[in-house]
Amino acid sequence: MRSDEMKERAVALFKQGMHCSQVLVTVGLEKLGIDDPGIVKAMGAFGGGVGGTGNICGSLVGAVSVIGRLYSRASLENKENPRMWAATKAVMKNFENLSAPHGGINCSQIARVDWMDRDQVKEFYGNPESRRQHCVTMVGETAKALGDLLDQEAEIMAAKAREK
Repeated sequence: MRSDEMKERAVALFKQGMHCSQVLVTVGLEKLGIDDPGIVKAMGAFGGGVGGTGNICGSLVGAVSVIGRLYSRASLENKENPRMWAATKAVMKNFENLSAPHGGINCSQIARVDWMDRDQVKEFYGNPESRRQHCVTMVGETAKALGDLLDQEAEIMAAKAREK
């Protein structure tokens, strides 16, 4: 899946009602050829900025989770790939740049919704002019950037494999 296709798919999934965190994990895993619905399900708690608290945007959490799935270990017997840190920093830097016009990386800064206030949530989802437009853009651009990064990581891993 190309990066622009990831962006389109991410926007479509988000518009259908999937949490931004789940969207990023879904498109990232699809690009990696991994079918793991458990990870997607676990990401639901990050919608609305870590459980609806407005903290760190779920798009960022989802993108970083894909990097973790690619490079981290599943047990103490395994080693983490050091590429995890560089790739995570790249995701973080990109997201900081994307979110800067909104004032930061938190959902509360981007969406500006109190997820515990039903009227605000209704406005967010029901009004086509709401700040949800900003979230749609952030989800799409984060998915595209993640796709570009995964392509770069694949090239790095292939080059290392050729060296051996």
